[in-house]
Parts: sequence; structure tokens; C-alpha cells
Amino acid sequence: MIPQLLSRSTARMVAAVLLAVAAMGLATPAQADVQVSFHSFNGSVLWGRYPHTFVVLKGELDDGTRVDANYGFSARYTSQAISSGPAEHMIMTETERTIAATNRHFTVTVSDQQYRRLLATVLAWRDYPGDYYDLDENNCIHFVAALARVVGLEADVPEDYLRRPKAWLNYISRKNPQLAAREIP
Repeated sequence: MIPQLLSRSTARMVAAVLLAVAAMGLATPAQADVQVSFHSFNGSVLWGRYPHTFVVLKGELDDGTRVDANYGFSARYTSQAISSGPAEHMIMTETERTIAATNRHFTVTVSDQQYRRLLATVLAWRDYPGDYYDLDENNCIHFVAALARVVGLEADVPEDYLRRPKAWLNYISRKNPQLAAREIP
């Protein structure tokens, strides 16, 4: 007969601990899987659109909520923005077709907390009182820079890039080598 190495009570305790550890592994919440992609639009005189930058958010939050949105910042009326300084502003969304024709520079995964902070930033820009769009101080690049900082990227806006969204996102790629993003020609 083989001698017992553990008493019955010790064996039960070990089994209970192993079961508890296994259950904890099963009971942990799923990790957020929301991807934030940073895009630029080259613009076209024929389409009547200026160069632009925006973010696309896709994925799922820990609670199972699906995320599929995109946000950019613009003047409500282009002529007002160009001619008279601060202009009426709006949060702008793109169609799937438009998004497919843009440059995706890089993508980062965010936590639920970062996702909520991104939305809070979008709402703060949307709800800012008065005329907030300014071609030199609060344009789409400044907006996306604010969102990039929320997700932990270094994102300043040098004067040389104020009206060059693609060049600016290439610059952000260089400033954040952890992204391992290739530059868009």
C-alpha cells in the first residue's frame, strides 16, 4: 500500500485553492480592445475639402459595448475660418468610404479609462463656448494632438505643420518611435 503524502483535510484545502485560482482566471474581466487609428486626408481642390486629420475608434469595451466612431474638428463654415479668425466649430465625422481613401498613420490600443478620456476630450472641444475653431490655434491638428496626448503620445504642433496634417502625423510618428510607424510619402 502507498503511504498517503497529504492528509485528507490538507488535500481538500489544496484542491480548494487550486479551484479558486482557476476560477479567478476565468472570472477576470476581458481586456479592452479599442483601437484608435490616426488618419490624414490629403484634401483636393476638386472635392472642395482641405487637408484634414482625425481619429477612428473601433473595438469593444470591457463590458461588451461595441465602439465604431470617428472624430475630427473643423470650422462649421470654411469661408469664416479662413477670413475672420475664430470661427464657429464642430466635431466632424467621416463616412466609411471617405475613411478608406485616407492615410492611416498608426494605431494604438487604449484602455477603457483612456477611451472615456478620449470621449470627454471630444465633448469638451465640441461644447466649447463661442467660436473655437482657429486656423492657427485650434484646428484639426490641435484637436488630434489633444487626443494623442490622452493616449500617452508626445504630440506638439510646431508652426511648420499647422496646415499640413499628413506631414504632422509623420512628425508625430518620428517623435514616438515606440509606434514603429512608417511615414506616409
